[in-house]
Amino acid sequence: MDDKTLIERLKSEQTRNLAFHELVKRYEKRVYHHIRKMVIDHDDTDDLVQETFVKVFEHLDHFREESGLYTWIYRIATNEALSFLSKKKRRAWLLLQNYSSQLSQKAEAHVLLDGDAMQALLQKALLSLPDKQRLVFNMKYYDDMTYEEISSVLGTSVGALKASFHHAVKKIEAHLGSSLNQTP
Repeated sequence: MDDKTLIERLKSEQTRNLAFHELVKRYEKRVYHHIRKMVIDHDDTDDLVQETFVKVFEHLDHFREESGLYTWIYRIATNEALSFLSKKKRRAWLLLQNYSSQLSQKAEAHVLLDGDAMQALLQKALLSLPDKQRLVFNMKYYDDMTYEEISSVLGTSVGALKASFHHAVKKIEAHLGSSLNQTP
């Protein structure tokens, strides 16, 4: 079933629940990986994926079909992840803790892909970026999205996204360079 048919079924009371089950099945893994790259922790990611799909279900009637279905879901997931990180950082700041440091420790413990030391260094470098730069980098580098697609999801100009990506790459290179120079 294509997205257009799925949307029609989602908007019908008779087929909504079954169509929503299909939507979750179709997009859950992609949403999970997108959020996981931002928040690192598996349990937090699971919670945010669930919250994302709850919001999708609650707002189906507001989907105007101006963008693709996945773009709309991706935007909701992105907003959920950024809101979560913002709340986490505020709480951590109030507790005089550095949340980025906590995330970095979790990245070391979980090394996302294969335990490779270089991957761990890359994850640490990514965690040193501001949230929005990390998001743009992940969408461009890992998700292989075009600037136009990212612009549609984030509502940011293509020029600003290119600048964000460029700054992220430079910061990652600097972080990796200094980390590799410190490694015995």
